[in-house]
Amino acid sequence: MIKRRKFLILSSIFGLSPYLQGKEFTIFEKEFKKIEPTISAVQVHMFPTSSQIPSAESMNVTQFLLETLSHKSYDKDIRAFVLEGAQELNTRESGHFRLMSHKDKEKALRAYEGTQYGSNWLSRIMTLTIEAMFSDPIYGSNINEAGWKALGSYGGQPRPKTRYIAL
Repeated sequence: MIKRRKFLILSSIFGLSPYLQGKEFTIFEKEFKKIEPTISAVQVHMFPTSSQIPSAESMNVTQFLLETLSHKSYDKDIRAFVLEGAQELNTRESGHFRLMSHKDKEKALRAYEGTQYGSNWLSRIMTLTIEAMFSDPIYGSNINEAGWKALGSYGGQPRPKTRYIAL
């Protein structure tokens, strides 16, 4: 038989565990918000409104990226890499990347791509952005299936019924 004191201690530990686990994501989200304008500017530059496929801006891709990276199943090293890469780009461009002209952004991204770290970071951002643009709309992007329609293709069957698998 469990004694009252042990019960109270155990229940308070288990009762706090979701909050302790959630704290890590709150810290990540705070850090993400600091560099979100840079990431968004990179995504919009890669997938502009003048393209034949929907633009990054119209597809809610930055929010998708945040939600994907924030999920507890997502690799923590990749999560850190995305933050650090954006911070490095921001530092390289003296915090002005998002305010640059299209031509200057292109030069800055090509220079960053010339480094192994920058090349890997840009590749990761492109992969996550493409995933957003062509994933099932249940995940918050590919608005009105616009990504699929632009390619004349549709997602697999059966389609997901929930956003993420509970772990």
